[in-house]
Amino acid sequence: MDLHSRYPALSDLKARARRRIPHFVWEYLDSATGAETVTTRNRAALDEVLFRPAALRGEVKADLSTTLLGRSYPAPFGIAPLGMSGLIWPEAERHLARHAARAGIPYTVSTVATRTPEDLKGDIGDQGWFQMYPPRDPGMRTDMLRRAREAGFHTLVLTVDVPAASRRERQTRGGLVQPPRLTPRLMAQVALCPAWALGIQATGMPRMRLMDSYADQKATGPLPSTAHVGYLLRAAPDWDYVRALREEWDGPLILKGVMEAEVAARADAEGVDAIWVSNHAGRQFDGSPASLDGLRHVRGATRLPILFDSGIEGGLDVMRALALGASFVMMGRPWHFALGALGREGPAHWHDILVKDMASNMAQIGAQRLSDLPERLATPG
Repeated sequence: MDLHSRYPALSDLKARARRRIPHFVWEYLDSATGAETVTTRNRAALDEVLFRPAALRGEVKADLSTTLLGRSYPAPFGIAPLGMSGLIWPEAERHLARHAARAGIPYTVSTVATRTPEDLKGDIGDQGWFQMYPPRDPGMRTDMLRRAREAGFHTLVLTVDVPAASRRERQTRGGLVQPPRLTPRLMAQVALCPAWALGIQATGMPRMRLMDSYADQKATGPLPSTAHVGYLLRAAPDWDYVRALREEWDGPLILKGVMEAEVAARADAEGVDAIWVSNHAGRQFDGSPASLDGLRHVRGATRLPILFDSGIEGGLDVMRALALGASFVMMGRPWHFALGALGREGPAHWHDILVKDMASNMAQIGAQRLSDLPERLATPG
């Protein structure tokens, strides 16, 4: 029995991952903030986007290839940053980087990953993007950029939607602190997840290794997971910060977390190369509109490429975002659900689910190319 017979959808991967990773880790991965109503809005907004089924079109062989920022990709999706990936599954960053290199899709490593850019230099190939939570100290920023560039990361993603730490109540109740420490309560959860425990035993307890290299955590002691050292060192960026970053970074620069047309309209003049529409999957602010509503606002305000994330659960959702004006779709949690479910085999299987789902659904609506998707919409854009 192959993996598609046992795990044909993200829901299957998610259910198995929940059984295989400790509860406190699951709460870190799966939770949002507040009452988590943004999660519901993201799903509802995607479900409202419908396509017209096609008849008498003959055989349709979907071409999923696309270009973004001067590079060609075999599919219109990639791997978004997710902090502390190695907590969710041992060596998650390496597994994801290696899959991205093999599949020819972007992998975005987080500033607060459990591996440094240098650690991934031999894994990422030519698919490395570096996500930056902006440091307050200009010298630290310069050094981070240097390290990312020398490790082969060619595209910079500046996250702009985290001006302050969110509360993430479920995550807090779960008992996670930074750096992670296993209390008796958490150890009892770990004992129920032997594969995760053996992997962590081999790699050591995950830490934010890039941030560790700039901060002495011995002086601060354990911190709440929503107020870790990454937050203590970061700034709330403004346009002056974007200009300074633009002067220091000679590759593509993407602003992540944009939901406002005004920001998108100004970005081109400030030297930004692409806009990433996202509501952080509800992890920062529970009062946000759906990310898809943000896409509708942004797309008419800029001619820059637009990336999209938040709420994607399958190939049909990727199509919905592309039809409404996204140039490329990124996902964070689904790749990690796949890792939790299947370990190192997970990313390739989730990738295959996405490709097969897109090919099937594009055939249903008679769309041979991604550029055909907008005209097949059954609902107003």
